[in-house]
Amino acid sequence: MTADMPPPDSKSASAQAAGPASPASTGAPPPVPARWFDGRSSQGRAVLAAIAPGARGPDLTLHPVGAEGGAPEHFAHDAVDWPEAWNPHRPPPRLAVDLGERGSLEIAGDGIARWHAALQAAGHRAGIAQRMQARWSLLAVVLLASVLLLVLFYRYGTPWLATQLTRAVPLGWETALARETLERMDGDLLKPSRLAPERQQALRARFDALARDVPAAPQRYAGYAPALRLEFRRGLGANAFALPGGTVVITDGLAETASRRGLGDDALAGVLAHEIGHVVHRHTTRTVVEQGVLNIGLGLALGDVSSLLSTGGALVTGLAYSRAHEREADCYALALMDRARLPTAPMADLLLAIAQEQREESKEKNGASDSDTKKKARKDDPAGATGQAADVAAAPPGDAGSSPATRREPARQDSGDSAWMGLLATHPGTEQRAAELRAGHAPHCARP
Repeated sequence: MTADMPPPDSKSASAQAAGPASPASTGAPPPVPARWFDGRSSQGRAVLAAIAPGARGPDLTLHPVGAEGGAPEHFAHDAVDWPEAWNPHRPPPRLAVDLGERGSLEIAGDGIARWHAALQAAGHRAGIAQRMQARWSLLAVVLLASVLLLVLFYRYGTPWLATQLTRAVPLGWETALARETLERMDGDLLKPSRLAPERQQALRARFDALARDVPAAPQRYAGYAPALRLEFRRGLGANAFALPGGTVVITDGLAETASRRGLGDDALAGVLAHEIGHVVHRHTTRTVVEQGVLNIGLGLALGDVSSLLSTGGALVTGLAYSRAHEREADCYALALMDRARLPTAPMADLLLAIAQEQREESKEKNGASDSDTKKKARKDDPAGATGQAADVAAAPPGDAGSSPATRREPARQDSGDSAWMGLLATHPGTEQRAAELRAGHAPHCARP
């Protein structure tokens, strides 16, 4: 005797007879007609490309069609180089899908729109780079955000990070760098000083007196106490500069300019106090670190095209940082001179005197250059027909008709001196700095 069995459900029986559910019956987009170039034959095989959701993203299955037939070929999400999104207003005539070692897939005509519709239905979301290519508004937002991040990195991130890294730089490395730098300069740009030994001794005594009055290092470099020492050299004009680790160099030209103008040693003491400020605030080391941080940051942000841009950015930002360092060193000099009860007005007069002599020297050079140009023009044109044109050509662009004193000196590189002078002796805003030094205070300096 058999148990009564319920009659089979007609829908279940039909489904089992029909086999696996088709994309259309499950609501999935229909397969897309394409041609598969599997790399084993030069002829493409006709297939139907079905896209379905997978564990890590859409998966691809190719169903061969036609007389050849064959088993379906399955491709996991990571095995397919999914093409970028396209602009529906300008669809490409043909779409190629890279399948790695298993060839490529080619889709044409209206199959391209069906392909992307199937991708979206399977949960594929285009990356930000793909979306930027299709939407200019998104590209503009990303570019503005990138520029803002770069500005913030330059304005706040670079100085902060450079300060943190400078703290980790050992004093021994700074002194070794200063020694090697001075040795290289001695063999090229600098010569032994010709100042009388007693004159050197007097200036060194003033320097040592200032060094004894140096307060504790700034809080950001707590415990930093380099041994300050003064060196004398000849060369680089009227100049003084600080090397990392405590070395300050003063040239004969600076001492001679002060004596020629009758300014006395108080003016030189102010300059030395300024250079001590560079040492105490570790400006040279910070400049090296800042440029390294900036170049690395721009390299990460700009990629392969960063070489030229980062070099130009380093030059521009290096100028800004040097101005900030100059202001900081001036404030330190004002505080140190006040602590030593010395006047700061002579230092201001010395800065103005150096600037005036440099302008006069530049005027003489420009005058000689104009004269040489005119002579060459007369030689090339004895009749004098180009005399007026030579006068105009002698003036720098934009300065025609101006007096030689107001012309910009043309850029030229007679020797390595100009590069070192630009690195070691650029003090922008001389008149403003002199006014602040004469007043004994600057708005950007903290009150003692």
